[in-house]
Amino acid sequence: MSTFRGDRGRPGRVSVQEAAVRTGHGSADGDDGAVLLDVREPYEWQAGHAPRAVHLSLSALAAGVGLPAQAQARPLVVICRSGNRSRQAAELLVARGSDAVDVIGGMRDWAEAGLPVVDSRGQNGTVA
Repeated sequence: MSTFRGDRGRPGRVSVQEAAVRTGHGSADGDDGAVLLDVREPYEWQAGHAPRAVHLSLSALAAGVGLPAQAQARPLVVICRSGNRSRQAAELLVARGSDAVDVIGGMRDWAEAGLPVVDSRGQNGTVA
């Protein structure tokens, strides 16, 4: 059983601090190779996202669009604005055989924790 999964094969949930460590946004020695997958809509992504995150909206994922190449065959830490869509996305991904957890509190908590947020131009971003 994956260390990313919760009870009964359901996706686990992690804090933004744990998400940062798992995806290398925390301390340099904490990266375990996971990809931060942002499942918000394009306008939200463009306004602000975590550096090095990968984008695939929940609507695209639900429609059957496959994971971007850099997210394939890697553990996934799924994030949205508040944690609702990421929970749904993580459940879809686990059902499809991926190792995935969702981030409690989403990008709102990420930004409040002082973790980096950039816009589509790489400048300081905001959570939309």
